[in-house]
Amino acid sequence: MKKFSALAFILAIILILSACGTNQDSSGDSKKGGSEPKKTLKVGTDASYAPFEYMDKGKITGFDVDFLKAVMKEAGYKYNLVNVGWDPLFVELKNKTSDLGISAITINDERKQTYDFSKAYFLSTNEILVPENSKIESAADLKDKTIAVQSGTTGQEAVEKLVGKNNKNIKKFKQNTLAIQELIHGGADAVVADNTVVENYAKNNPNQKLKVIADKKAFAPEYYGLMFPKGSKLKPTFDKAIETLYDNGTYEKIYEKWFKVKPDVANLKAQK
Repeated sequence: MKKFSALAFILAIILILSACGTNQDSSGDSKKGGSEPKKTLKVGTDASYAPFEYMDKGKITGFDVDFLKAVMKEAGYKYNLVNVGWDPLFVELKNKTSDLGISAITINDERKQTYDFSKAYFLSTNEILVPENSKIESAADLKDKTIAVQSGTTGQEAVEKLVGKNNKNIKKFKQNTLAIQELIHGGADAVVADNTVVENYAKNNPNQKLKVIADKKAFAPEYYGLMFPKGSKLKPTFDKAIETLYDNGTYEKIYEKWFKVKPDVANLKAQK
């Protein structure tokens, strides 16, 4: 048996005393009592959808990332945000290998059959990205054109409603960035995707000489939500956290940081 020195004894007493009366929960807050710490949540995303989530110097960044951080702090959870990809994100949530997902995911009736969604946290609509010299002026002009979309998105659904679900002129890609590259290299006449994404790309890449076309008659408003496995018990906690971020001004600050305008919080709060 090794000798237990006086110094080691004193250090042990100090450590024991410093631990008394507090229990460090998973949000990092010190709380009294013996409640069990909350689990660290796994959050899936597809980090290829700037400005919502994208890779920058090896880290996932974007509006969704900042929003998620604020929501998790308010809800009292630690989390790991993992870049799993778009299609795998849905598989992980269906199989409950991820606790929730955030990736500019539109809330719609079809997805609600398989997943649960939080309160809406972002208002969006699809728009058309084309070269500056394109003669396309509205969604109606897409009917005889080659259109690039990200597979499994509402952009794909919107295009299929316009030109037919099995139309050979629809080119589907795993990532929206690949769809845009197809346009730039002449393999497509247009890209249809969320307005913020195409506007952000055109603004940040002026050398590509692209323009964005809005058509509110053809593309209805959409709302993003956090997506959970069906029957998740986390939804009420995160709904409450989102509502708090609306009320205390945190959401507005994050939104203005990324988009330089004020959000329509009243519209978002009115969504059920």
